Amino acid sequence: MFKKNKFQILFTLFALLLSTLACTMNIGGPEYVEGTIPVSEQAVQSMQDNFKAAFLNVASDGTVILTITEEQLTSYLHYKFAAQNNPLITDPQVFLQNNKMEIYGKATQGYFIANVKIVVSVGINEEGQPRISIESTDFGPLPAPKEINDTLSALIEEAYTGAVGPVATGFRIQQIGIRDGFMVMAGKVR
Repeated sequence: MFKKNKFQILFTLFALLLSTLACTMNIGGPEYVEGTIPVSEQAVQSMQDNFKAAFLNVASDGTVILTITEEQLTSYLHYKFAAQNNPLITDPQVFLQNNKMEIYGKATQGYFIANVKIVVSVGINEEGQPRISIESTDFGPLPAPKEINDTLSALIEEAYTGAVGPVATGFRIQQIGIRDGFMVMAGKVR
C-alpha cells in the first residue's frame, strides 16, 4: 500500500512539474490603464481610407489634416506585431493623451510574461516627418531589450510611412497634437 501511495505522489508531483514548465508565468509589471481598446481590421482600413480621402481633398492652400484614433493605432500595431516571428510585445494597447503616446502590452522572455509600458513623444524633424522619441520603457522585472528604442522608433515610423506614405508624396508635417484619444497631424503638400 505504501509503495502505491508513494508512486501516486511522485507521479502527481512529476505531472505538476511538467504542467508548470509547459505554462508561462505572469510576473507583473506596470498596471494597465482601465479599459480595453478593440482591435479590428476595419480600424486599420478606415485609417488608410481617411488618409487617402484627406489627400484627395487637399485644401486650396495645400493644407492636409490627418486624424488617427487609439483604436486605429492599436489595431495597426496589433497586426504588425502579430506578423512577426518573435514580436517585441503582444496585445498592444495605445493610449493618446497629454501629447504622449502610451503603449501597453505584454513581453515574453522564456516562461515569463510581464506587462510593458512604453511612453513615446512624437515631434517633427527637419524634413517635416515624424520624430519618434522613446521617453521611458517599463518591462516590469524583465530587462528591457537593448534595441528597444531603435526597434520601436522604426516600427512607429514604418506605421506612418506605410499608412501615409503611399498617398502623401511631398507631405510635410507642420504640427502634431496628441490628446483625448486622438493624434492630429497638420501639414502641407508641396
